[in-house]
Amino acid sequence: MRYSAAAMAFSNIDQLCVNTIRTLSIDAVQKANSGHPGMPLGAAPMAYVLFQKHLKFSPAHPTWINRDRFVLSAGHGSMLLYSLLHLYGYDLTLEDIKNFRQLGSKTPGHPEFGLTPGVEATTGPLGQGAANVIGMAIAERKLADLVNKESPGLIDHYTYAIVSDGDLMEGVSAEAASLAGHLNLGKLICLYDANDVTLDGPASMCFSTESVADRYRAYGWHVLYVEDGDKDLDAIDAAIEEAKHDGERPSLIIVKTTIGYGSPNKAGKSSSHGSPLGADELAATKAALGWNYKEAFTVPEEARAHFKRGAERSAKDCADWKKAARDSKILAQCTEQNWGSAIEQAIPQFSVGDDMASREASGKVLNQIAKQVPWLFGGDADLGGSTMTVLKDGGSFNGETGAGRNIHYGVREHAMAAAANGIAYHGGLRSFTATFFCFADYMRPSIRLAAMNHLPVVYVFTHDSIGLGEDGPTHQPVEHLMSLRVMPGLVTLRPADANETREAWIFAMNRKDGPTALVLSRQKLKTLDRSVLGAASGLHQGAYVLSDTPGATVALLATGSEIGTALDAAAILETKGHKVRVISVPSIELFLRQPAQIRDAVLPKSLTKRVSIEAGVTFGWRELIGDQGLALGIDSYGASAPAPQLYKKFGLDVEGVCSRILEWLK
Repeated sequence: MRYSAAAMAFSNIDQLCVNTIRTLSIDAVQKANSGHPGMPLGAAPMAYVLFQKHLKFSPAHPTWINRDRFVLSAGHGSMLLYSLLHLYGYDLTLEDIKNFRQLGSKTPGHPEFGLTPGVEATTGPLGQGAANVIGMAIAERKLADLVNKESPGLIDHYTYAIVSDGDLMEGVSAEAASLAGHLNLGKLICLYDANDVTLDGPASMCFSTESVADRYRAYGWHVLYVEDGDKDLDAIDAAIEEAKHDGERPSLIIVKTTIGYGSPNKAGKSSSHGSPLGADELAATKAALGWNYKEAFTVPEEARAHFKRGAERSAKDCADWKKAARDSKILAQCTEQNWGSAIEQAIPQFSVGDDMASREASGKVLNQIAKQVPWLFGGDADLGGSTMTVLKDGGSFNGETGAGRNIHYGVREHAMAAAANGIAYHGGLRSFTATFFCFADYMRPSIRLAAMNHLPVVYVFTHDSIGLGEDGPTHQPVEHLMSLRVMPGLVTLRPADANETREAWIFAMNRKDGPTALVLSRQKLKTLDRSVLGAASGLHQGAYVLSDTPGATVALLATGSEIGTALDAAAILETKGHKVRVISVPSIELFLRQPAQIRDAVLPKSLTKRVSIEAGVTFGWRELIGDQGLALGIDSYGASAPAPQLYKKFGLDVEGVCSRILEWLK
């Protein structure tokens, strides 16, 4: 459907408001002498129409759970969003606008979730926002399924995004769009700022042979087209209205715009993308827009009043909704997420002899948690049978109704991680993802953003080492553990047995200020006898004493499947006259955050002979074992063979470990 020359519904005051957004944005970029003026100049009309006529929001209640979500995926155009938030009455002052891109300001270079009221997601890495909104739309449907049975119609909102040429070039957006079409996410609407310009020059340099419209139709999207996105507010309005009426398909509204619109010398050129216009061009642009105000950062009173009327449009809806929501017990449970000790009481303790892979233990624990927490759902990248994360009797997630708890993400690891972020951004639900550990690399940009934004996503990574065996080095993680451990804000847990796996899930579910990665084995692990060994609850401090001999002079530090090796090696070393302490270290980074008193109790400074044992790179272990310690691991890639042969080849079987330690102790 094409929209142009629609019947007039907008007037001169609306055009004044659009130009207010434009000039406020370019003034801020100019003052900062840094930023992206081109996108706000071109995309201001579509953003204005969305906020003024369609978006359901409440500046006084920015976290209202039933608000529409709006994500500026093209986060480099952040001043467009900041201008909108200021003008529509969010807690963002004109002084904040003037401090754009300055240290400590609420208007950083790219939008940051949790810093600026009204910012729904951290964007800037292109494609992320375009994928996050798929997760937000999934969350709306799931929350509606849970809540509306008790309180019909209580959860009912749209998810919107403005996406760019760059967003749609990124692979993650293609993965996400394919998934959204498959799930029939009809309450998702993306406005595509199709200005045909990239940072390096015309988009035709690198983005010319495909039809975005045809591609999205093939994905199952409803595609609409606005011919003049620079001026035709009525056509934009009509297209959004049409998109809202199609409840069975996500919608892409292609809005043809001019980057740097109004700039006499830079409009339509890449030179307007990422640099201030300059004082002369700024003045010329304002003149071309018919802007007659001399002072920078001017907001005409009649425009401010009109923005206020737009902000008040949903005020009664919000007030009425809050009254209705008081009676919803399930909504209160979802938003508060206070499960107390219910989870711990529901999860079984595992007994000696219950030997199993930690992925199997994880599956058992996860399913018990799910019985207690109906707002927990998630999915896998086509590996549910291998990761053992399928919620039994949970059903497949239905994107139209929200029923079902197992999301079939398909082989789309990056979109899976970005969508999980979107679910967390949305609020009211908890979500997990699952795949083989080596594919964490495909998810890394989204994991980083989850850590940066304190999103409580749980990543289940199985097949954690050379222990997966015959699939070979392409599937055997080696450097992955350390690469995740260095990511600020992420807690990576590699449990040693079924009971440590239980504690890992308890930790992850109780953590609300950041993501957690559970790194699990394919091969069976012995369930340790906790009547003679340290309690598995020690996992919560990152490392703990598993076994000890009075007067120990040697410390063996290990994780995951190598804990069994460490215990067996310790027994042999004891027969050779060495007194040994074995320390389980499920999370190096969590242990290093502990107070010195706890760290010293587990690993006293006097215990200087330290050995680390882990089927991964040895890089990073010096933090715990010191320069004189012995790091046993794999500083190369693996090989294709049965797991026992691989452990022997790399010297990580009991015999090899003991031999190397005894040689080192001489």
